Amino acid sequence: MSFTYPAIAKMIDHSLLAPTLTSAELESGCRLAVEYDTASVCIMPYYLKRCAEILRGSTVKPSTTIGFPHGGHTTSVKVAEAQQALADGGQELDMVVNVSQVLSGNWDYVRADIAAVIEVAHAAGQKVKVIFENCYLQDEHKIRLCEICGELRADWVKTSTGYGSGGATHADLALMRKHSPPHVQIKAAGGLRDLDALLAVRALGVTRVGASRTKDILDECRKRLVGERGT
Repeated sequence: MSFTYPAIAKMIDHSLLAPTLTSAELESGCRLAVEYDTASVCIMPYYLKRCAEILRGSTVKPSTTIGFPHGGHTTSVKVAEAQQALADGGQELDMVVNVSQVLSGNWDYVRADIAAVIEVAHAAGQKVKVIFENCYLQDEHKIRLCEICGELRADWVKTSTGYGSGGATHADLALMRKHSPPHVQIKAAGGLRDLDALLAVRALGVTRVGASRTKDILDECRKRLVGERGT
């Protein structure tokens, strides 16, 4: 078997972003992430402080979204969101680019918008994943965003919010890995529903995935590893 349980579990950002999730469901979702020892919980901003409390003492990082899901917030609002998230214990911030400005070709605006959030997070010793929302973009947009994020030393570039018209595709992931420098990692989100899908994107160089079906994926991982040892 070419993987271990920790290697797979620490690829997963357990996603708790659906607007209909109740407080009880958010609480239980955080506890599931601790039980399964995922990389992080990516949770609605209002619940981040409580999430950080639940995760304290574990190796699971509290994370949240910035400018989510459409990216059209002003830069000052994204910075305020980032500052609030950091104050609430966030260690990784998943920010959405301004898709409108990307499509308009206003790259100075796009760069400044991304830079402002990265600067705040990195000054606090925390990390940023930059969400492109590839379903709305052409390859030339994705390539330019990879170049900008490399120059700004983003920690990850990410395919999707999971709330657009499409999610992660293998073609996009290969493109993003090709055009991102080695210090920028790749995160896949949207449509990754089982272990085989996770393993397939891992083979493309993806180091992190957003998943809501974490329990199913990791139960299957454990099952396969037990079966491998038994043969």
